[in-house]
Amino acid sequence: MRLRSLAAVLTGALALSAFAVPAAHATGDTTITDVVVNGGAQLALGPIAPTTFKVSVTAQDNSGIDAMELHVRLPSYLYNASDRGLTCTAKSATTSTCTGSWTVDTRNFYGNGPADDPWYINASVDAKDGDWFSTETADTFTVRRLAKLTVNAAPEPVTQDAKLTVTGKLARADWSTHKNAGYSGRAVKLQFRKKGTSTYSTVKTVTSGSGGVLKATVKATADGYWRWTFAGNSTTSTAKATGDYVDVR
Repeated sequence: MRLRSLAAVLTGALALSAFAVPAAHATGDTTITDVVVNGGAQLALGPIAPTTFKVSVTAQDNSGIDAMELHVRLPSYLYNASDRGLTCTAKSATTSTCTGSWTVDTRNFYGNGPADDPWYINASVDAKDGDWFSTETADTFTVRRLAKLTVNAAPEPVTQDAKLTVTGKLARADWSTHKNAGYSGRAVKLQFRKKGTSTYSTVKTVTSGSGGVLKATVKATADGYWRWTFAGNSTTSTAKATGDYVDVR
């Protein structure tokens, strides 16, 4: 991956280390039972804006948990501790959860490689009776390039059963140029929601053209909202355009 270093990418880190911890080692009955990254939601980064996300790790031991250390790591790079330290809460006499925050600034990315490789949560847990557990792969997660969609339906208003042309553009963050770039060759759904209802239905699927351009022709049968939706993929986030209302007369 083309990054300056993780020290630049993850801003405000309290600690850096060039030493990798063993893949997984433990003594006694200390275990990690749960890891949650970004509240379970996809983590998608735009071309320039810094983004902060949280990681929570839950561990248990029959004597209780004394302390944890958590780091976020990219392969072959330094790994970083939470920007603001950890907040730890005892859930019971044997189980505790520790949560930290990490800030990623894509202005420090040299390219789009961080969306191609998995990110890792390294965790070390110390129990009150001296037992411990350490792993460099408590969990893995994906950082995606943020996708955006636009939509325009015309003409407005339109005659009943006349042709309606719906256009738009699919774009995603380019961390090389720090701008949004058109995303071509992707399947994008055109959806419609009739006025007075709350559910969108897919009308047709088209493939984004050069520069991410989208275009479809449909029959105008009722007042309602038109939008494009993109399901995302392993490197790019999902996206939905804000519905464009069309009055059918």
